[in-house]
Amino acid sequence: PNVCAVQKLIGTNRKYFTNCKQWYQRKICGKSTVISYECCPGYEKVPGEKGCPAALPLSNIYETLGVVGSATTQLYSDRSNLRPEIEGPGSFTIFAPSNEAWASLSAETLDSLVSNVNIELLNALRYHMVDKRVLTDDLKHGTTLNSMYQNLPIQIHHYPNGIVTVNCARLLKADHHATNGVVHVIDKVIATTTNTIQQIIETEDSLETLRTAVAASDLSSLLESEGQYTLLAPTNEAFEKIPRETLNRILGDPEALRAHVRHSPARLSHHILKSAMCAEAIIAGLTMETLEGTTLDVGCSGEELTLNGKPIIANKDVLATNGVVHFVNELLIPDSAKTVFELAQESEVSKSTDLFRQAGLSSHLTGSEQVTLLAPVNNVFKDGLPIIDSNMRNLLLNHIVKDQLSSKYLYHGQKLQTLGDKELRVFVYRNNLCIENACIAAHDKRGRFGTLFSVDKMLTPPTGSVMDVLKADHRFSTLVAAIQSAGLTENLNRPGTFTVFAPTNEAFRAMPQGELNKLMGNAKELANILKFHVADEILVSGAVTALVRLKSMQGDKLEVSMKNNVIHINKEPVAESDIMATNGVIYAVNSVLQPQASRPQERGDEPADPALEIFKQASALSKVSQRNPRLAPVYSRILARMKENSSGF
Repeated sequence: PNVCAVQKLIGTNRKYFTNCKQWYQRKICGKSTVISYECCPGYEKVPGEKGCPAALPLSNIYETLGVVGSATTQLYSDRSNLRPEIEGPGSFTIFAPSNEAWASLSAETLDSLVSNVNIELLNALRYHMVDKRVLTDDLKHGTTLNSMYQNLPIQIHHYPNGIVTVNCARLLKADHHATNGVVHVIDKVIATTTNTIQQIIETEDSLETLRTAVAASDLSSLLESEGQYTLLAPTNEAFEKIPRETLNRILGDPEALRAHVRHSPARLSHHILKSAMCAEAIIAGLTMETLEGTTLDVGCSGEELTLNGKPIIANKDVLATNGVVHFVNELLIPDSAKTVFELAQESEVSKSTDLFRQAGLSSHLTGSEQVTLLAPVNNVFKDGLPIIDSNMRNLLLNHIVKDQLSSKYLYHGQKLQTLGDKELRVFVYRNNLCIENACIAAHDKRGRFGTLFSVDKMLTPPTGSVMDVLKADHRFSTLVAAIQSAGLTENLNRPGTFTVFAPTNEAFRAMPQGELNKLMGNAKELANILKFHVADEILVSGAVTALVRLKSMQGDKLEVSMKNNVIHINKEPVAESDIMATNGVIYAVNSVLQPQASRPQERGDEPADPALEIFKQASALSKVSQRNPRLAPVYSRILARMKENSSGF
């Protein structure tokens, strides 16, 4: 009974009364802790019995101060003639600074208090007092208590992690009852607060540049209004670290500086948290929302506070009547204040920025042009950046979309226009969002005028229909001849959404002779097999996870899978993926796929002539094929065969 648990920082005397969730982490600001069990206030141990069963007799506040580790407060209350009041009748609450808190004051501050004990010290102590009994349960977050010094307010914050602060001083020992009130021990000597956040900015020399920025953004009224905010105030030094060009752009953009309610690219509002956050309340990392609607990762490392992982807070807990100010020595420029080029330089696409800069395209990414950059991640260029020539420059232009987009508003089948005058298609899959063959690899970042999409590969815009692409690639000359012989050319030229698993010349040469002869001699069977290689929907490789099933135009299912980063179709590895066409996508395969139910057995008695005719036609389309004796040209017979066959999909 009557045992309280505290979290004790190993190697120090610091203790934290936190909630159970914090105990399990066993860390305070990255430092290891242990859970210590001690008698709750007002109780003590009895030899041979469990817990702390013995209740201590109550004494007045003055006597209690000596018992709870605030002997210095007791001493100063005696010197300042406060002792008779806190020994006498009444109902008071005193937030008593610990002995260490008094010792941490500068000699100058302490001397100014003690040298004029009847006035300054008495006033200081009475500011730590409330003329009623207030227990921890009464200390509600965001409330104020009227002190016994001119009724000046004391700010109370009770955080979700269990930490309670009084004017940003942490409660060390709470709820020590006395006959005439209650004593809470705190870790700082608190001072009166009469300035608003705006007044602190106006009077602090190190915030001169911030003062100019606040005036330009019309934030002054907010920072002097009632409320509870946290200002992460960039010092003059912080502004000096920003390149002059960037700083002039930000300060010269009133619309960007001003904090609008929705969607506006606010700058300084990124430095304002929606609630007062005292440094002592931060004992682990947490995400906090700014006035702009963005988030900041606020944490701590040892004695230092961190923002987004950086220990950049120079001076903390400057209290104002409407919140708290922490001075920071770096300007927190939100994404919404940056150019696309700046967004890319700070992301996992920094190599892409080098590529666009070398190509002379930086002006599209640094000005007020509204664009979306499709930037390949650095890993795409692990073997080095490609050489910049006219073709590469045109390709890079097609990585810049004419408009500032947001990925959450993209939809399947949407068409996007690029600066290179190409039309790109959007594909929405269950597990991915892709633009042509490139899929979005990270959350998009929205800048002042442009947006950054990080993508997993270089984009390859389509250059023609499926038939156009196949004809232009010598690897598919046999397939082109077979398609033409089967009368399927028109179908693969028309608008559509095809995925074609295209057998290469090597795939046809690998077929058994008898099976090949039979296939090429039967136009209907040939068309059936070719249809089995085509699905009527576009599937790019980025949409393939463990297994995806497609219905072929022949009717049977195709199984597309990913194994060891290689796409497989019906368990056969794909030689090349994502060859984009205006009406589909092509995968090169080194085997001819056949439906399970109709895979023919090799026969040696079939005439070779039909197969020869197909290969003869293919030879006209590929010089490579002319080296093979099976591919001698006989055009007239192929043309006659093509006229006889007009069957389609």
